[in-house]
Amino acid sequence: MTVVGAAVAALALSAPPLATAAPAPAPAPPVTVEEARLDRAVPQEILRRSGFDTVAPRFADALAGADSYREAERAVGHHSARLWDRAVDRAQGRGPAAGDLSRDDDRPLYWARLGMTRELRQWQPEFGVTDAQRARLLDRLERSSRGQDSMNFPSGKGIKRIVMTGFDPFTLDRDIRISNPSGATALALDGTWIRTADGPARIETAVFPVRWDDFADGTVERTLRKQLPKADLFTTVSQGRVGRIDIERHNGAWRGGFGDNENISRTGMVPVTDPASQPQWTTTTLPYQAIVAANTGRFPVYDNTTVTEIPAGATAPVVSPTGPTPGSAARAGGGGDYLSNEIAYRATLLRDRLGLTIPGGHVHTPVLQFGAGNTTEITDPEFVKNRLDIIAQVREIIHVTAESTP
Repeated sequence: MTVVGAAVAALALSAPPLATAAPAPAPAPPVTVEEARLDRAVPQEILRRSGFDTVAPRFADALAGADSYREAERAVGHHSARLWDRAVDRAQGRGPAAGDLSRDDDRPLYWARLGMTRELRQWQPEFGVTDAQRARLLDRLERSSRGQDSMNFPSGKGIKRIVMTGFDPFTLDRDIRISNPSGATALALDGTWIRTADGPARIETAVFPVRWDDFADGTVERTLRKQLPKADLFTTVSQGRVGRIDIERHNGAWRGGFGDNENISRTGMVPVTDPASQPQWTTTTLPYQAIVAANTGRFPVYDNTTVTEIPAGATAPVVSPTGPTPGSAARAGGGGDYLSNEIAYRATLLRDRLGLTIPGGHVHTPVLQFGAGNTTEITDPEFVKNRLDIIAQVREIIHVTAESTP
């Protein structure tokens, strides 16, 4: 080897290895169908008039200030839990009355959450974030901002514990102004107490998305599996029919395909763990006779036994007004074949699989309607009154149920 060659070789041996390039961060996924609606005039007006228009910008600032994934986790946990607490406080009359929307309005929570998920979905930190890491952060944001991970019952004897769930607004492409009275009721009742003849009862609530795939991923079971064994009763609540409340007697194991808030359709059996033991029907254990007989409010309350089924040995669906017949296949429960029926089915199936005997089932509220002639404004006095009356009546139904529970 020449002297020059030896020198080059020595230099090569002594030089540090070339640095390998860090893996490129995963590109930010596109915004969702729900998030894309945020830029329309109505959501912006709702956020502005409620004072919730600062939620997403402050969250974005917190993400921008995160120097590591751990710091980002802390920011997500803090801001998402704070959003739920702020929405509950507002609904229950605590804190400043920012904005001029009625305090009982559930829509600021919905649109502010979407502002946060959009910021998180588009966030591109210098330290990089994988698809799996972003998904974990999004999951944390969804759960905490819905109250799903903060259903904390007090300890001690002599207290009844009540679980209640509601939903986001839906059918927003039909009317983007829509509010969901079940979500508003969840905010109004979370952490509240009611007095029964047997002593005090505490209500803990959560809100669920109107998305098929979240349900298939087990969001209902993940939230309720730890709560139902502690509870003395539970009720899932959603918006149902015009001018009436229904206590849905039977829930069916069938998805009917109506588009969700992502404009996704799903048809077929409700996907659950251990499908081999999955029943076609589950049944309410709410005291429906006592509820129907009680004077709970201005809307008539019905014990709804009607289902749609394919009778044993048949091939075509038929309506059965008195409930499922032996061996039939479900095509719609009393609550239909959408996510209202599905949350009732999943919650009552979980009750049965856990071997619980507590009262539980589904309450369908009236459709929340605007005042006559209002086709453009985001609120009006009749709209507010209707929502407040629904909230009060659901609370009274829960009270009747608690009174009827040993």
